[in-house]
Amino acid sequence: MSNLRKFYIDGTWVDPDSNDTMPVINPANEEVIGTVALGNPTEVDRAVAAAAAAFPGFSMSTKQERLDLLERIKEITQKRFEDLAQAMSLEMGAPISFSREAQADAAIGHLQGFVDALKNLEEEIDLGNGDVLVREPIGVCGLITPWNWPINQIALKVLPALAAGCTCVLKPSEHTPLSAIIYTEILHEAGCPSGVFNLVNGEGPVVGSALSRHPDIQMMSFTGSTRAGSAVTHDAAETVKRVTLELGGKSPNLVFADCDLEARVRTSVAECMMNTGQSCDAPTRLLVERSCYDAVVEIARRATLETAVGAPHEEGEHIGPLFDRIQYDRVQTLIAAGIEEGANLAAGGLGRPDGLEKGWYVQPTLFTDVNNSMRIAREEVFGPVLAVIPFDTEEEAIAIANDTPYGLAAYVQTGDPERARRVARQLRAGAVHINGGAYEYGSPFGGYKQSGNGREGGLMGLEDYQEVKILHGLG
Repeated sequence: MSNLRKFYIDGTWVDPDSNDTMPVINPANEEVIGTVALGNPTEVDRAVAAAAAAFPGFSMSTKQERLDLLERIKEITQKRFEDLAQAMSLEMGAPISFSREAQADAAIGHLQGFVDALKNLEEEIDLGNGDVLVREPIGVCGLITPWNWPINQIALKVLPALAAGCTCVLKPSEHTPLSAIIYTEILHEAGCPSGVFNLVNGEGPVVGSALSRHPDIQMMSFTGSTRAGSAVTHDAAETVKRVTLELGGKSPNLVFADCDLEARVRTSVAECMMNTGQSCDAPTRLLVERSCYDAVVEIARRATLETAVGAPHEEGEHIGPLFDRIQYDRVQTLIAAGIEEGANLAAGGLGRPDGLEKGWYVQPTLFTDVNNSMRIAREEVFGPVLAVIPFDTEEEAIAIANDTPYGLAAYVQTGDPERARRVARQLRAGAVHINGGAYEYGSPFGGYKQSGNGREGGLMGLEDYQEVKILHGLG
């Protein structure tokens, strides 16, 4: 890829000032597939200057002009859809079927969500007291995105920035630069004005920190670990800029005896294992009513053993490798901790699956008889590892579910609609999935507590990129 060693600043691909680079590794075979340039604060300054210069003009663009831009982006994204899917399959190990159906699909789905939101957005509202509320773009935005859902998160940040009339500088994960570069090429071909969107690859402590500290950036939007999100917030505090965060999770999944156990437990295991467990909202704690505990454990055990693991280039419903050696080692450490702490290893375990001796593949793993104080119940594993915890009463289930520093998502399986609503209202999480209910494009996504602040997607995600001004005396 010709632009892998370049940055996109002020509408053109430019050579970096620094000579720092990093290999891009295929997690399926551990082979180098490219080399990405790593930026420094000087390059951040150049990108921010371009964004700041473009802001006065772009911020005054009309809603229709921005809608037209989004429609052009959609047209080019559809044309480059397979390129995006193949890039993510190669750089992060997503099986190609999943890469198309979920990873790349997010580029189109979120875009349509923001088109609909922008159409419905009222930029001026008469408050009825003689004052007028005006919504305006917040300014230059720094955007930092992760490796586990590369285009999903880029779309959730870049598109609302453009829709709101902001300009931006994107720092994607240095581990997944291929898809980010393709997306940049899409924006360029769609006619995104020079300086409105800029890309600088690099490491979080260098490029990310330079963005967070920069006095000419008015907003930082970050997705990643809670620890890194705290660092972004700390760096941004001196200039009192807005910070929105989408961070970690340890999502509970409450299974009551009155649900369709076979269907709901199998789906629950699949949701945990999806993306090889590398999703911040994965339902990794399966809380099970004791009266159906043995039956659920057996269903979950069979579903875990039947979870296929295979190469990313192969079509199918299997899961792929973890994205790198560091993540592989972390997952192995936490599986070992589960065994050492006395949880029952019901399926999977340490090491690679049989027949996969190269690449960062792990065994889909199920622990039963877990208590909520164990590391596998408290720490975000970010791998295909499910912990099963029994409960006796609805109140106990809610208490266990909420006994976590995180609050991104929760899941409830029950045949009683009234119980579903009652329990959902008491779960401290930004989203509650009931009986397999999935996230829909256009809905806000975000969490409570250490899972972050702000919301991404749809109208609320668009509003995060706006300031509110009150005009007095027009009435």
